[in-house]
Parts: sequence; structure tokens; C-alpha cells
Amino acid sequence: MDTILLDHLSKTYPGGKQALKGISLSLGEGEVFGFLGPNGAGKTTTVKLLTGILSPTQGHCQVMGTDPSREPEKTHAKTGVVTEHAQMYDHLTGLENLLFYASIFGISPREGKDRAMALLSRLGLEKSAQQKLSAYSTGMRQRLSLARALIHRPRVLFLDEPTSGLDPESAQQVNSLIKNLAAEKGVTIFLCTHQLRYAQELCTRYGLLEEGSLLALGTLEELQKKVLQRPILQITARQFPEDLSFKRTGDLCYETEISSEEEIPGLLRRILEAGGKLYAAQTKYPTLEDIYFSLTSKKEEEP
Repeated sequence: MDTILLDHLSKTYPGGKQALKGISLSLGEGEVFGFLGPNGAGKTTTVKLLTGILSPTQGHCQVMGTDPSREPEKTHAKTGVVTEHAQMYDHLTGLENLLFYASIFGISPREGKDRAMALLSRLGLEKSAQQKLSAYSTGMRQRLSLARALIHRPRVLFLDEPTSGLDPESAQQVNSLIKNLAAEKGVTIFLCTHQLRYAQELCTRYGLLEEGSLLALGTLEELQKKVLQRPILQITARQFPEDLSFKRTGDLCYETEISSEEEIPGLLRRILEAGGKLYAAQTKYPTLEDIYFSLTSKKEEEP
């Protein structure tokens, strides 16, 4: 069974703004899916549809076999959501906030405390458990929001810029937990972000969104093939042979497009045989940023 399914999902707001335009995709257990695009692309609308906050104008969606718009409470029991403006209470301590949300899901006080302390420890908040939320920094609030979303052990986790406002160490803790949830617990992660480099480090598959339309869907390797950008061989060398069709990009630095990595040994051999002194060689493939901008530029060129 697909953990998340979108079937020609569309949403038009009152006033005529079409936020989503017939999006279709499906996710399996344990995927870390990056739903990527600029602000206003439709990411937040999609999450609101998948969590039952909004109903679709056309098409339908399911989360763990449940229609969120028809059975929102059943959906909420299976999902966790982390947004920039998560509902928590400043007059309660970090631990009390987690215990409150645990009680909403019918978790006993003892079990709730065990789960809460384990999450606080994992996210580096154990020493702040008894502090009022009003004393928490932005980064601490963000980590507590993730703990709140995980207190009932959801099967699907929706994340909206989960490392926003975090220092590098805290971001690493969050990313480690996300990867662990997917790999070891089989939790499906639906990550919304406009930070393409961050998504490339964390996600296993991607959906690229632009103005409510899905430009592309697939793994990084699949997307690289889609844009038809060839890999680039980058060389650092002295006494570089002039007869090779490499472009000089800096002091001792040269590069050329290649069809495949099978070409590399022959090119390196030619450099050495011609008297070149080779210091380094690496292959550069299109990044997620390269792919996204290639696809959006092609869309702009369409009549």
C-alpha cells in the first residue's frame, strides 16, 4: 500500500487562484521525499490537503489508506506535522508541552513521559525539559516542535523547513533523526523546502514544483537523465596538452563534458602520455539546483 497517494490533485482558492494543478504522485514506506520549490509554489497547500486542513477542488489524496478530507482525525493519528508556526504553549515547560500532546493521543502519563524524555534527549533538549517554552530560542522551539510531532509515533511525517533557525550541530541532530526514522522505523518523510542543496543531502526522491505544477519526479539519477546534462570531467594538472578539447577554468584547472565515466581512463592516459602532470580528477554531475533551473528555464522558453 502507498503511504501517500495524490491522484490529479488540484486546489483553487476562492477568488480563482489555482494553487495546485493536477498533481499525481505516490510514496512508499521509508521514503524521504523532497517536495521542492520556491515560496508560493504550492508546497504548503499540498500539506494542508494531505492533513485534512483543506479539501481538494478536484482529484483526491490518501494518507495510509485514509482520505484526509473525510477522516481528518484518523489521518492525524497516523501523521506528524512540523511547521514554522507549530501550536505550543509558552506557559508550559518543554516536557509539559509534550505530555499535553501525548494525552491528546491517549498515551498514558508514564508512557508519555518515557517517550518525551527519549525525544528530548535525542534532540539535545534534555537539560531544557523543565524550562518554560517562553525561554526557548527559535532553534530550541523548532526541535521541540519535531518532538511534539513524533510523540505518538506517526507513520508519516510532514516537515516544512525543519532545520530553519538551527545551528549546525542542532541541524545535524535533526537530520540524523529524520534519516533514522525512515531507515530503521519505516516512517515516510514528506519534506517541503526551497533549499535544494539541503534536500539533495537528505532525500531519496524528489518532486520539483513550480506555480502549482509538478515539473519532474524521481531520484537524483533519474532527474539527471531527464535534463540531458552530460557529466563534466574536472582536471587539475600542469603542462596540460593543448590539443585536448578542455576548457580552462582557472590556474591549473580544466574541464570538459563526457558521455560517460568510461571515457575517463583514456583521457587521463592521453594527458600523461603528452607530458602533463596530473594532480586531481573528478566527475561533476548536475546537482538538484542545476536540474531545477534547467527545467524552469525550459518552461519559460515554451510558447
